[in-house]
Amino acid sequence: MKKLVVIGVFAAAALAVILLWPSDENRVRKVFAGAAEAAAARDVDGFMALISYSYRDDFGMSYLALKEQLKSQFALFSNISVEYEEIKPRIEGDKATVLVRLRVVATTGSDTGYVLGDVKTPLALTVELVKERARWFITKAQRD
Repeated sequence: MKKLVVIGVFAAAALAVILLWPSDENRVRKVFAGAAEAAAARDVDGFMALISYSYRDDFGMSYLALKEQLKSQFALFSNISVEYEEIKPRIEGDKATVLVRLRVVATTGSDTGYVLGDVKTPLALTVELVKERARWFITKAQRD
């Protein structure tokens, strides 16, 4: 009887881990949600926590250059709002690619308007991520 109870407990624990453990797809989605929240809060460190130290993009931006760019942009704007459409990550091993369409609305002084994208046409970005230390980090973002 004790063996059955022990086996039952282990089976229940294994099932709970399988059902409750977030998938890589959900983890990638959380990266985007976290980036949107950090941008809205103008939290440079929170945003950069989602960026890989090996970040490089087609504009020559590195991790440190991106951080400095964000500092200057967040200082210019207030009331930042990030809207993005549902994303569908394509995951291959420890790498993921996501096409994201987004709009960023912000206020500077008394003017409010679109900083990225517009009402009719959101900005299309292809974002590459890599899994490092069991977490997903953005390694590259480029306009489509």
